[in-house]
Amino acid sequence: MTQSRLKRFDYEKAEIGEELGSFEYVLSQDVLDRFRESVEDPEAAFPTIAIKHDAAAFNMVYEDETGGVNAGSEVEFHAPPIPGKTIKVTCRIVDKYWRRDKPYLVCEATAIDEDGRLLEKMRTYTMRKPDEVGKKWQH
Repeated sequence: MTQSRLKRFDYEKAEIGEELGSFEYVLSQDVLDRFRESVEDPEAAFPTIAIKHDAAAFNMVYEDETGGVNAGSEVEFHAPPIPGKTIKVTCRIVDKYWRRDKPYLVCEATAIDEDGRLLEKMRTYTMRKPDEVGKKWQH
């Protein structure tokens, strides 16, 4: 049995500004073509949204047994990625707060290509008590 090198996620210990995982990948023409086909738009320009940069970066650092529920996302598109170029993704925790007795975590991922062009910024708001979902329908 191999031991995980990931840290166990603890909402109370998570710090605003904490850097999460970073990674690089090359966007292939095939990925762009498959994305365009899946969204039925032959000119769709931003296949990076399908890659979930923020979740990938979070999961590179943390093992999270309780999980979370996506409570919203914001994406800023700045420049379309170019097939064949390397994309570097960095991610960090930008906020955490309580609302209606539930903890929320906000992660922001930034994608920049090998030429230094800002491609996108994505912020995901995650409610960290997934067992709360659906309680209002229980009797």
